[in-house]
Amino acid sequence: MTYLWAAYSIIWLLIAGYIFVLGKRQKAIAKQLQFLQELDNK
Repeated sequence: MTYLWAAYSIIWLLIAGYIFVLGKRQKAIAKQLQFLQELDNK
């Protein structure tokens, strides 16, 4: 039963890390999009 708990813990940590990376990428893309919109408005 200990291995099952460890496996679930690892999987949830990987999912949390993946969501964190996706959030950072989305924030970078939003920043670039805002920059492009500012260039377009000039």
